[in-house]
Amino acid sequence: MVKRVFVKNFGCSSNTADGEVLAGCLAQAGFQIANSEPEADLIIYNTCAVKGPTENRIIDAIKHAPKDKKIVVAGCLTKISFERLCREAHFDGAVGPAVGKEIVEVVTRVLAGEKVIDLAAAKNKPLLNLPRHISNPNVSVVPINYGCLGSCSYCCVVFARGHLRSYSIKEVVDRVQSDYAAGAKEFWITSQDTASFGRDLGIDLAELLTALCGLEGDFRVRVGMMTPNLVTEMQSRLITAFNSPKIFKFLHLPVQSGDDTVLQYMRRIYTASEFKGIVNTFRNDFPQLTLATDVIVGFPGETEEAFENTLKLLDEVKPDVVNVSKFFARPKTVAAKMKVGLVNKEETKRRSTVTAELVKRLSAKRNLRWVGWTGEMLVDEKGKVEGSWVGRNFAYRPIAFKSEDNLLGKTLRVKVVEASTTYLKGEVIEK
Repeated sequence: MVKRVFVKNFGCSSNTADGEVLAGCLAQAGFQIANSEPEADLIIYNTCAVKGPTENRIIDAIKHAPKDKKIVVAGCLTKISFERLCREAHFDGAVGPAVGKEIVEVVTRVLAGEKVIDLAAAKNKPLLNLPRHISNPNVSVVPINYGCLGSCSYCCVVFARGHLRSYSIKEVVDRVQSDYAAGAKEFWITSQDTASFGRDLGIDLAELLTALCGLEGDFRVRVGMMTPNLVTEMQSRLITAFNSPKIFKFLHLPVQSGDDTVLQYMRRIYTASEFKGIVNTFRNDFPQLTLATDVIVGFPGETEEAFENTLKLLDEVKPDVVNVSKFFARPKTVAAKMKVGLVNKEETKRRSTVTAELVKRLSAKRNLRWVGWTGEMLVDEKGKVEGSWVGRNFAYRPIAFKSEDNLLGKTLRVKVVEASTTYLKGEVIEK
């Protein structure tokens, strides 16, 4: 009898890509990929552990998994909080992130009754041409490297994903060409830090984007998160690449704090002023650029003045999207050992609330600028409401609209008629 496996992904787009490969390799090996936990014989939890609340949610999910299922835990959590996982949850197998086709042997052994623990450090990276089980055939999530060059004092992911290991430009190009031929029209170039791509091979992200823009075909590329100091070194060439219509005018540039002293505590190798300089340079060339950034509040050493500096920076730069996180000390990190300038939970919560309210006002105002805009968008996902769809325009702005037709993967001409805090509402002018 064919065994059924359900893969549940948590976390970032890199983890999504890993999960697609896990399911794809299992399907190729003869397993049936289930659509839900109840119909599966074995559940793989492909985990994340970048934040404390995420870890709590995942462990709670594993604890409440159906008792009659075999459980394999994969991903970053196993490398970061394995002791807690063993203490609080039952599982039958555990592997690290991005194990690729090795998952087939692990699942086979677990289903045969073994308990399999394989947390060896990942020295290699899975091949980019491994089989994948994808949920959206129009969107291809393409990892361009594993690991990073960073030494951020708060980040535990480096302990899970290790040192920088980049794919060659040819490997990425071949993957994009293959997926485009299979029907993909939107490509998410992803990693822990896309700006670190190729530094281990003597190449860089600007060269990769230039190569992708030179490919034939009607597709779009969304560039994932980039660390500011690494952007500076190739800024002019990046902007040249971004000029291509194939690149979404979308910049994810995490600042984390608007205070230079806190940035030093975080081991972020740039200043708030340097961050603003990058933003201004990109906006000079792309006035309608969508800017996404991240901030952490309540970090050790963040005084009230430092927190106000972050608010001032956000109010000055006016990002379109801001991911606000409360500081949670993560295992094995430098920040977890800091004893000076600790911010209590109540104050951290207050700062998070204040920041979120500011971000909401900024996002709402930024979105209003798009009302009346007319142009093309690529429909890349189904909406949350029945009969609704979401597309992205050249600046990767989400535009929701209603239609009874199946328009996934279609390029439509729309007019933005309304703006909310998180998305735009459009009307289709031409299909």
